[in-house]
Amino acid sequence: MRTKEEKWIVTFPTAAAAMAMERRAKELHTPGRLIPTPTIITADCGLAWMAPVDARAEVEKMLKENGLAYSEARALMI
Repeated sequence: MRTKEEKWIVTFPTAAAAMAMERRAKELHTPGRLIPTPTIITADCGLAWMAPVDARAEVEKMLKENGLAYSEARALMI
């Protein structure tokens, strides 16, 4: 069984918003990747961005500076 780790999770209102995040994050080399939204979280589109918890500030800054829509951002053990 895989050991759970704390990760920074960002959920999105739409799949288009999630894809925009992925596209911009790749351009800016922002850590993380798209994953299916963990079942413990409810989200509109079913996609979430997962990054190391220590990348929280970098991910939040990238979201704000690029005007990317998101529903929620929080640490989660997954």
